[in-house]
Amino acid sequence: MVSIGCGSERAADLIVHNARIYTSDAANATADAIAIRGDRIVRVGSNAEVLALQGDGTRRIDAEQRAIVPGFHDAHGHLTELGASLQVVDLRGTSSYAEVIERVSRRLQAAAPGEWVLGRGWDQNDWADRQFPNHLALTAASPNNPVYLTRIDGHAGLANRQALTAAGVTRITLDPQGGRIVRDATGEPTGVLVDRAEDLVTAHIPPVSTQQLEAQALLADAAVTRLGLTMVGDAGSGAAAVEAYKRLIDAGRLKTRLYVMRSGSLDVLRPFFDAGPIADYGNHRLAIRAIKIVADGALGSRGAALLEPYADDPGTMGLLTTPPEQVYALTVAASRAGFQAAIHAIGDRANRVAMDVFERVQREVPGARDLRHRIEHAQILDAAEIPRFARLGIIASMQPTHATSDMPWVPARIGSARMDEGAYVWRKLRSAGARIAAGSDFPVEEPNPLLGFYAAITRQDPSGNPPGGWMPAERMSRIEALRAFTIDAAYAAHAETWLGSLEAGKLADLVMLDRDIMRVAAQEIPQTTVRLTVVGGEVVYDANVR
Repeated sequence: MVSIGCGSERAADLIVHNARIYTSDAANATADAIAIRGDRIVRVGSNAEVLALQGDGTRRIDAEQRAIVPGFHDAHGHLTELGASLQVVDLRGTSSYAEVIERVSRRLQAAAPGEWVLGRGWDQNDWADRQFPNHLALTAASPNNPVYLTRIDGHAGLANRQALTAAGVTRITLDPQGGRIVRDATGEPTGVLVDRAEDLVTAHIPPVSTQQLEAQALLADAAVTRLGLTMVGDAGSGAAAVEAYKRLIDAGRLKTRLYVMRSGSLDVLRPFFDAGPIADYGNHRLAIRAIKIVADGALGSRGAALLEPYADDPGTMGLLTTPPEQVYALTVAASRAGFQAAIHAIGDRANRVAMDVFERVQREVPGARDLRHRIEHAQILDAAEIPRFARLGIIASMQPTHATSDMPWVPARIGSARMDEGAYVWRKLRSAGARIAAGSDFPVEEPNPLLGFYAAITRQDPSGNPPGGWMPAERMSRIEALRAFTIDAAYAAHAETWLGSLEAGKLADLVMLDRDIMRVAAQEIPQTTVRLTVVGGEVVYDANVR
């Protein structure tokens, strides 16, 4: 049993008892009950110990032996993008280009002539024809509207002719630095734009209004609290999103805690650096103490920067979307200003660039190691990079469902040798002493942390494929996976002293589940649902309340 100070004799506001509690606290790993006063945990222990804090005004919840875990943290998601994905044409799960066009056509029926129609979620790797699509069929179906459809990873998109025309993209348009305009055999743009080339079209899409931005944040907030997420690392937000978050927090409307990584050029970020980090806005509702740097593209669109050519496209080694000298300039400026740097690096070449930058910055900036710099994704690693995570104190911010989504086509992309050496190597990293903070990269993947937990311990998709798991030696244990989504993710956000585990004195963020994910057969975990989500002592989602 753990309690705090003399104040523990006062009655609790909320007690949840008759539970199986997994605390993520190594000193007190399991318990039966938890007591909350205000926004803090005051006792975690046996039913008798905790019920001793019951008073006339205490709300008491009988968990009926359900499992309780700390509020899940998604170390890397995109809150407003999740909200936006709920507003645009949903292309996730489409099995062909024809199905993409069918879904867009339904939306076009309600669109005014000239109105932009947006969609997200297509993945040519899920189609029988795994080649990138050509815009011609989409253009034929949408003669009166510009259409832009973002690939599932956000690192490529498909524009119809009207969108290409609005952006002035023609056969003579040059590839921008860090981007690629996909062209057909005659040199004509196919409509597919990779990484920085996306900006050619997206710059012409009407900007989101303040009201739309707040609506997106609230849509996403409601979605993630239903899934048991209590904190999200918002990976790459601009000033407008940050101001929207502050307004919603001030109004008491945004329930999810946010750890924001600002993004932008060095010129854009300099005033932000001058102002210094925000460690605690709205009683730990918002922290702004990190920056996001995108070093390369994504593996699915062959934009991840590799040390050797792609096995299924020997003509390319991917893209360094930010030149290494700019990655260094941003990282060293952030470090001198006291900000964590989170570098998106998927391919082994990009991961080497990131590690070289971090090692250089640690030599040049006193205290840089204490900023807990991170690599976001770390999907394909050269063997030489793996021990550097622990040696330099770099956090591996990884997404378990990326492995199980990508596994059908990764061998073809990079070949078996690179795959065995360093593809999604959670166990190799942990064995080398690295800390893994888990997330989903939503809306690239589903935001449900239980799917990530399941992928981490099985290396299988929700249907149980492949039997025995994909590269099963890289699985995490259940305790490791829970920690990756709780206390280790909190550590990556400099928040482990008040979040990430169920301990007296910490903020009262917890989740009740309808089954015990630490004990049930693994195949039951994807069907597990959240019964209760509590943030700061407030019940923000109750499955019994409709």
